[in-house]
Amino acid sequence: MVRLIMALASLLGLLALFAAGWFFRPWSEYSPAEIQAATRDESLVETFREMGEVFPYRTISARNSARDLPRNLTNDDVRFEFDGEIRSISDWHADSDATGLMVLHNGEVVHEEYLLEANERTLHTSWSVGKSFVATLIAIAMEEGLIDNLDQTAETFAPQFAGTPYGETSLRHLLMMSAGVDFEEDYNAPGSDIRRLFLGANIFGRNIDTLVAEVERDRAPGEDLHYVSANTHVLSAVIRAIYDRPLASVVEEKIWLPLGMTTDAYWNQNVPGDNGMAIGYCCLNASLESYARFGQFYLQDGVWDGERLLPEGWAQEATRPTADFQEPGATPYPGRGYGLHFWVPENYQDEWFMAGVYGQYVWVDEARNIVIARTAADTQWGARTPESFAAFRALAAHYGSQPDTSEGENNPVLTETGNE
Repeated sequence: MVRLIMALASLLGLLALFAAGWFFRPWSEYSPAEIQAATRDESLVETFREMGEVFPYRTISARNSARDLPRNLTNDDVRFEFDGEIRSISDWHADSDATGLMVLHNGEVVHEEYLLEANERTLHTSWSVGKSFVATLIAIAMEEGLIDNLDQTAETFAPQFAGTPYGETSLRHLLMMSAGVDFEEDYNAPGSDIRRLFLGANIFGRNIDTLVAEVERDRAPGEDLHYVSANTHVLSAVIRAIYDRPLASVVEEKIWLPLGMTTDAYWNQNVPGDNGMAIGYCCLNASLESYARFGQFYLQDGVWDGERLLPEGWAQEATRPTADFQEPGATPYPGRGYGLHFWVPENYQDEWFMAGVYGQYVWVDEARNIVIARTAADTQWGARTPESFAAFRALAAHYGSQPDTSEGENNPVLTETGNE
């Protein structure tokens, strides 16, 4: 009996040692222990500007294409009314752990502000703002004739999904977040599908396509708005298949270089190295100006430096609800409606936005030629959504009323610069 107890104790000790080794992974640059520490609320500000220290990634290079946006800064501390009180932008920043705010008017930077140790070179994570970049690559592939129309199915391009519910879903329904799949998008719910996807990719390094292919259908597509991150990952797999290269490489060639981004960026992936797969539903990390420039690109209807990169009319179609169930008030998401991987606010009038968890935004007011990019680590971002909308509208009204000092109609003046 004593020998049996000693053997069991030795086995338990070995198992504990193995578990500790797996959790801390001293042989690896990345570990579950680091992820756990980095995702605590008190660590988020630092983590969100250094995601490459926590998760593997692939670089998106700006190379020598950089062209600065013109600047005419005033950095006004705009005031706005919310919930019966007069608030200021600085109040909003302080309450929500904001790390950056940039406002463009007619393509010119009129407000540029960095907080909590961030600066113009900081590569802020954007979470689901990255979804809009993936949707844009679908549009670019259409403009290049590589996709005939949005009613083609995912398996037409990505055979790894052949015979699965996702493979049989059209690109349109994926973009609409109306794929009709059985998927729980709740990071706080134990055992939820999004937690299984996140842990499978980021902790266990599993093939993300394989994880997503296991998702089942529970209703017909095109019936309702059901925001599911796996939808976007399938679209990213379509892009990888069409261009036969990693997602980050396609972003670099089709967006970063043509738009003259002034800093490199990176996209997080499941494992380090060339065998890594981009987490296609999130995890682009870029400078504040890169996000603002991307919004300006849409404000210009997908035309940059006189070259059309998106199909004519795409920017209008993608940034508006395309079905009644996508309109604000008809969706499960209070105060918001949806288009093709872009959101619209309640009572929208030529306004739309990209959004990521914890307060990442790119807000566009077409009527005023305004683009606002904002980064944050706001743990209360969901409850703060109405105030954020009020702040964006106040900024747009304030800066949209300023005289136009840029050259050309709705087209920024870009100057050649060296890439640092």
